[in-house]
Amino acid sequence: MINVIQRSVTFRAVPAVLFELYLDAEKHSLVTGSKAVISKLPGRRFTAFDGVLSGRNLLIVPRRMIVQSWRSRSWKKTDADSVLMLFFSKIPSGGCVDLVHVNVPDHDYKGVSEGWEKYYWQPWREYLQRKLD
Repeated sequence: MINVIQRSVTFRAVPAVLFELYLDAEKHSLVTGSKAVISKLPGRRFTAFDGVLSGRNLLIVPRRMIVQSWRSRSWKKTDADSVLMLFFSKIPSGGCVDLVHVNVPDHDYKGVSEGWEKYYWQPWREYLQRKLD
């Protein structure tokens, strides 16, 4: 069975700002509190959380969409990479990130699923709130 994580998360920021929070290495590192090495170019490798997460940018549509191969260091060598798709759209109150994360291994499904909120969305909200204050 292929595991899929789907989330729609809203923020009080425009899509371009949200796109940059994920794909700009300096901002990604600042907001998550861990080093990220990431590029805005397709085909480039990335790491996040001091190398715990890694993968490759498969498709980048500036300010609109990011598609990556994605895996955790805790995954088994026999686990295939997952595919992460992030879609950024404008809503009246700011922006929305629609996440589709496909092929997350059974043994880490709960951790990855909960990790999006804990390690990304909540820190993003806190960062954006500080910017508004």
